[in-house]
Amino acid sequence: MSRLLALLYGTACYAVFLVTFLYAVAFVTGAGVPKHVDNGADTPTLIALAIDLVLMTLFAVQHSVMARPAFKRWWTRFVPKPIERSTYVLASSLVLALLFWQWRPLPGIVWDVEGGLARGAVYAIAALGWLLVLASTFLISHFELFGLRQVWDLARKRAPAPETPFVVRALYRIVRHPLMLGFLIAFWAAPTMTAGHLLFAAVTTAYIIVAVKCFEERDLIAQHGEAYRRYQREVPMLLPGRVRSARDHDVSSDLGHGRTTR
Repeated sequence: MSRLLALLYGTACYAVFLVTFLYAVAFVTGAGVPKHVDNGADTPTLIALAIDLVLMTLFAVQHSVMARPAFKRWWTRFVPKPIERSTYVLASSLVLALLFWQWRPLPGIVWDVEGGLARGAVYAIAALGWLLVLASTFLISHFELFGLRQVWDLARKRAPAPETPFVVRALYRIVRHPLMLGFLIAFWAAPTMTAGHLLFAAVTTAYIIVAVKCFEERDLIAQHGEAYRRYQREVPMLLPGRVRSARDHDVSSDLGHGRTTR
């Protein structure tokens, strides 16, 4: 594949991700977009529930299966390795865009925070969650995570860079998966919680917990063995708590660390 085409492809995939991520913020908060979690086509409750569950299941399957090492080994027999991550990012963005497009609202009110100051405080907590998500990507390797470094190295005829070692510092000294914690905060910090928003938050929470425990951390243990088991013992998975050790130590990562995406 032409190096220039690979670079353009990777850049385009990253641009699609950025648009999708920004829309996701608006979709969950219900602000500034024509279609969000609490509006859309009127659909009978059971049908709306079924459609929403299928959409979230499709995203969960794509997001997790394509991130597994066995799938990547098979997939890179057909897709050039430098654009493998960009292709994953594109696929994830398109599936998420499908969810935004076809989502059916469930309008029943579960809770509603009244008062401008109180509502503003809840929105501020949600914004903190989204900032935590973004900050966590830069604490690992943002541009490698989203495929840009790989296509840039190819364009410059550079050998693939060695995997960036993960140093347990900052947010990763508090919880093992701050990126996922950021998503949970952003999804649950809603001043008006509808039945549809509750469904979205509950299912994504269950997916995050299962994916991290059953897939992500299993892969990291297989790769790093006792080093990662020690990290598990010392630092909580998602909820901040007592950290048993505050010392710095390196844990090499395939950039799947702290998230379910890779």
